[in-house]
This record gives sequence, C-alpha cells and structure tokens, in this order.
Amino acid sequence: MTVGNDQAPSGIRTSKPDELHVVRQPLPRHDQAEKIAGSTRYAGDFAFASMLHARLVRSPMPSARITARDASAALAVPGVVAVLFGEDVPHNLIWVDVPGQTVEVAALKASMEVLTTDRVRFHGEPVALVVAETEDALAQACEQVVVDYEELPAVFEPDQALAAGAPRVHETGNLLSEWVIDRGDVDAAFASADVVVEGSYQTQPVDHAYLEPEAGVGWLDDEGVLNLRVATQVVEHYRDVARILGIPEARVRVIAPYLGGGFGGKEDMTVEPYLGLAAWRTKRPVRMQWTRQESLLARPKRHRMQLRYRTAATRNGQVIGQDIDITADSGAYAYLSALVLLYSSVHACGPYRVGNVRLRARCAYTNNPPTSAFRGFGGMQVVFGYEAQMDLLAGALGLSRAEIRKRNAIVRGDRLPVGQVIETEVLLAQAIDAALERAGDKPLPSGEGKVVGRGVACNLQSYGRCVWLNDSAAAWVGFQLDGSLSVRCAVPDVGGGQASSLAQIAAEVLRVPMDLITVHFGDSALNPLAGTTTATRQLLMSGNAVYEASSALRANVLRAVARTTGVPADGLALDEGLITGPGVAMALTEAIVLCRRLNVPIEALGTFFGPKGTPVVKNLQADRVFPDFTFGAHVCDLEVDLDTGGVELLAYVAAHDVGRAINPRSVHGQIAGAVAQGLGMALLEEVVVEEGVNLTAGFFQYLIPTATDIPDIDALILESGEGMGPFGARGIGEPPIGPPPAAVASAIEDALGVRPTRLPITPERVLHCIAAAGGGPLQEQR
Repeated sequence: MTVGNDQAPSGIRTSKPDELHVVRQPLPRHDQAEKIAGSTRYAGDFAFASMLHARLVRSPMPSARITARDASAALAVPGVVAVLFGEDVPHNLIWVDVPGQTVEVAALKASMEVLTTDRVRFHGEPVALVVAETEDALAQACEQVVVDYEELPAVFEPDQALAAGAPRVHETGNLLSEWVIDRGDVDAAFASADVVVEGSYQTQPVDHAYLEPEAGVGWLDDEGVLNLRVATQVVEHYRDVARILGIPEARVRVIAPYLGGGFGGKEDMTVEPYLGLAAWRTKRPVRMQWTRQESLLARPKRHRMQLRYRTAATRNGQVIGQDIDITADSGAYAYLSALVLLYSSVHACGPYRVGNVRLRARCAYTNNPPTSAFRGFGGMQVVFGYEAQMDLLAGALGLSRAEIRKRNAIVRGDRLPVGQVIETEVLLAQAIDAALERAGDKPLPSGEGKVVGRGVACNLQSYGRCVWLNDSAAAWVGFQLDGSLSVRCAVPDVGGGQASSLAQIAAEVLRVPMDLITVHFGDSALNPLAGTTTATRQLLMSGNAVYEASSALRANVLRAVARTTGVPADGLALDEGLITGPGVAMALTEAIVLCRRLNVPIEALGTFFGPKGTPVVKNLQADRVFPDFTFGAHVCDLEVDLDTGGVELLAYVAAHDVGRAINPRSVHGQIAGAVAQGLGMALLEEVVVEEGVNLTAGFFQYLIPTATDIPDIDALILESGEGMGPFGARGIGEPPIGPPPAAVASAIEDALGVRPTRLPITPERVLHCIAAAGGGPLQEQR
C-alpha cells in the first residue's frame, strides 16, 4: 500500500510511484535459482588440493591465569605442521575503537588478544592455534596441547561487576561504557503527573543461530597477496589482518561470498585472523570451519540487559516523563558493546514524544562469554521495556493500547530525547491502524482451558551507522559494448538481497533489463569499498552510491548523443535500450560506441558520504546521531493453555513504512524473517551460562522456532516515499525484529491480566503469570 504525500524533504532521492519502472517490482533475485537448487558455494564449500586445516584450542575456564603451556606432544602427532601461541602472532591484539568506551588509550580498548597469552577471561577464549594436514591429526593434536591454569576470582552479574570491591575483569575496571540523557525537569514531571507506572524487564543472551557456521579458506596467490575467502559481513577486515601480521594492507584481500546468514554474528572477525596467521606462516592454503558447538560456545552473543522504567503521564494519556536505567552485560571483552549501548540509549523512549527524560545506561565487563553485534543492535532490547510501559499506561488510564500509542506518536519535526529532529514523514499511526485492520476480530479460544490474547507493539529503529563514524560507500557502474552493464561494489551479500537491490537500482536509472546486469560484490581488492553490511546501512549507502554512479553514467551517454544530434540532453530519454528525442532514435549500443569515439567515459564511479555529526562523550545531546529511522507497528494473536503454560501463535501482522520498496518481495522476506527471529527470542531462545560456563552445546539445547512454531507473517508495506535511500527507500533489515517479544508479552497480558517481564517467555514463566492472575503470590520471574 502507498501512504503519504510523496513530498520528500530536501536531499532525499525520491520519485513518485508512477514514475518508476523497475523499482517497486517484486522481481526474482538473481541468486534465487542457485540457492533453490542448492548450488551456491558458501565459504565452507571452497577447498584446495593438499590444503591444511586449522583449529583453535580454547579455555575450559571463565577466569584464570595461564601458568604453563607445552606443545611438544601435539607437534609429535603425525601430520601436525604448527602449534602457535600468542607470542607467535606478530601483533597479538584485536581492538575496536568505537564511541563511548571509558578508556581513551587505544591499546586499552582491546577487544581481545588474537591468542591469549597469560590471562583467560571467558569460557572458550582462544589460547592456541593448531595447523595440520588432516582433520584427524588436527583433532588429536588439539587434545595434546597442554595448558595449565590457575583459577582466579570471577564475576558474572553486571550489577555485581559494577559494585565496589568486585573482581576486576580488566585492570582498568569493569565499567566499559556509560551514556546519560538528562532532558527537561524529570522530577517536576513526575510530581505533576496524574499517573505513574513502573516496571523492570530483563532480556537474555541469544545466539545468531545462522545456518552457515564460521568458515573460510586462506592462501597466498602468485603475487604474494594473502587471500581470505571467508564468511564475513565486513570485507574491510583485511586491514585488521594486515595489522596483526605486520604487512601492508595492499597485501591482504578479503573475499565475501554469499553468506548463509550473518545477523551481526559475522561483523566482528571470526576465522579471519587465524586463517591469515596460519596461511602466512605455513605458505600453504589453510581451511578453518568452526563446529556448531564451537560457534555456540565462543562467538559473541546478543547483550543481556536489565531495563528499569518509570513513566509519567497526564490523565488524557500524554507522556510527560521517562526515568530509565539500563544495565548491559558486555561479557569479557569490549567488542562493539559501547556502540550497542549507544543505540539502546537513543532508542530507549521508543517512537513517542516523552517530554522530560532521565536516562542512565551502563555496560559492564563480566567473565561471561562476550557480547557484540546482533540484528537490532541494542535498539531491540529496549522495545521490550518501553512497549510494556505503554501497555501499563493504557491499563491505568482506561485507554486502548492503540490509542495510547497514537496519542504520543512522533511526527515529523519532533525532537528525540537525544536532541535529533525527525526530518522525514512518520506513518506510525497509519501503521497501527493498518495492522489492526488487517488483523480483524480477535479469535476465539479453541477449547476449554484455553484463553486468547492480542498484543500490540511499535518501534523505531535507526538505519545507517552512527553519523560519528564518518560513513561512506563507493560503487562503479560501466557499460559493455553490447549494452550489458557491470556493477562493482564490495558490499557483502548476507542473504538479504543486497546485490540484487543494487542491480534493480541501476536498472531503474539506466533502463537496462535486469538479465543484462552483472553485479560483482564482496571483494576488497577488485571492487570499490562499500563498508559493512550491518546497521541496516547498505541500501542507504551502497544503494545511493550505485544511484550516483548510474546517474553519472546516464548523463555521460545522453551528453554524447546531444553533442552529435544537437538535441539538448534534457530533451533526450533513455528507455529499454533506445535513446529518443525530437528527431532522435538511437540504439543504446550505438550511443555507447559513440561515447568511445568522443572520449566520453562509459563507466562511472559513485561515492556516497553519509551524514556527519560531532561525537559526544557520555552525555548524550546531539543534533544528529543516526541518518534516519524506520517505524513500524505489530499485532500478535496467541492462545495460552492454562494447564501447561504453552503458547500457540495464531496470527501475526507487521506493518512498516519502508519509504519506497525497491523490491517488495525482498522487503516481505526481510520483515517475515526478522519477525520469526524476534519470536524465537520471545518464546524459545536463550544461551544458558552458569558461573561463566556456557552450557549451550548444540541446537538440541538451543531451541529456535521452526515452520510449525510460526504462523504466516502478514507483512504490510507502507510507502511514504521519504527515506534517505535511493527513490526514498528506508532500511528494513533490522526494524521488524524489535516488536515481537513486546507484542507476545502484550498478548499474554491481554489473555491473563499479568505481564511476563523476563525473556524468553517459557511455559514455566507463563504458569507463574497464571498463578499470579489467580491471586497466588507473585514471585520473581525466574
């Protein structure tokens, strides 16, 4: 559906729907056939003859000092080529410099050592790298590496880690990051409020659970360049590998084939430094693939967060104050935690006008497994808190859940608590109405002992990276002499159709059929760099880069024809291989040859620079933090079994303003996939860690939803035409994952009268709600 007036703010590349020919068409993605056939070659499918194999030896303890190491027995295993410790790494440090970390010395911003040398801080930390001729020799040798540990005091709860006298995970202290918002007079707002509601909510650590584990192959080519073909969301990791090895960046190439899922789990380096180290050291091709157990054990998870909210409102439902406290668990190392916490802080009040705001957000080091990027990137967890508060207000004031949200919905021109003004159209109220209309009447219970509930949840989610990171992306577009088109952009395609979207954008501008366009992507050496496929940024960044390059190329061709025919370029049209104008009808292929004769380029490089902003430290007051936001509203219908606490999802509607749908089929897939992943977090998924030991060893323990658990997701696409991407598109990869846990909790509260406040919402926790609704004692939700 198209909603909005299509009058976009200055600087937004947009077109009216009836002006578009290729964009907004539900075209098959160009990778569709091979993925359906199962012929796509992922990172783990690539191999060399006589290649070596590599594996990490990992710590069995969450907090210990390494007192001794011995590789002699492992090296004696036939077929073992090398056993490497931290001292064998030229520059044994991986560090991430992001806004908000409390320590300003770069060396102390270490995410972790490549191979830890003397101190272990989490269960699964890499302590040695073994390289062998065969997988069997590798397995045997890893068992023979001797590492002696002296157990050290540990801390596992963020609140305890921040308390005085807690064991220090790092010498600099356990406070990794802190953000503060103090806007208006919060105390006066609460004193004058007609109603105040408060709640405490907890989200859990969850795993990315993608189909493709971390994998790759590394080799030296004939020019002595280190090539890494790996499952990654960031080809720019070639720079990190070069720094670790102490070699020029131009000597490292990262190739990212299609990913079997990323969701942020392949944003940080996984196999890259170890493959680089092994291949550079042995001068032979090396393969590394983590097992599922290793993946679940050691890769950073989504941040566990404790959310405490107090909300003040007038009797007519206007929110006038929020008092928010957020505590996040970073685990043992920094990774991207400070940046994740920034996102949580900026998004903490949701898509609502809230008047006065006091927020304190802290992230603590613990001896738990590290946490880092995950789809939604800190903006997801807080939805569980602010949407619960809206439901509490609705109940206290006797308003419907839809009405309380619409009365407080942000509109264009409103200012977020951080200080950023919303510059684009907001269709939140329309999304709420559309979702409820599509949902229809609430279903009836299926039988005795069953109750049904309907939940509503909304959110805002930024797209594009924080503007303090000086983001940019580049793309090259060029005609071949036969009229076919090549698009080159180093964007990693993580399964969201990133490469196909670039082809569709180029096809719209240059009116070239999709089957004549080839996209070369995911290669740091052969394509212009486009930055990370993270933060719902690629459509904004690489999409605009392709738009700029295609527009420049179109102008070149029309200018050449104008010089020859005398018809002004603005009087010429390019359409399906033909250039027309008054007295002009020239085939595109003829125009391309004409350009060569006139020394007019038939290729163009486009570079798009994202919005810029001035960083702040700790106190969050800024004119701009993110380029823009996507808004949405979800409705969930479910049934609760009063005897077992079981929850059956009956129907789910998700409505989002995507600005302009480049490919509605891909948009629908992104919404449905994100909702399914969010429902998994709502009801099933949790990485269980006890005293720092990760007990989650496989998918037989880590439960993810299957097709039998999830109803058909009804995705409603609203188009305001006011996104900052090409043709007015907004990012949609991350936004739909935020509302599902809140929508499920809202529906359970609607059915039972008691709201779950801790994720995941297991049958045991539902039974607790049932007992509480029946007048039993309300215990802590465990």
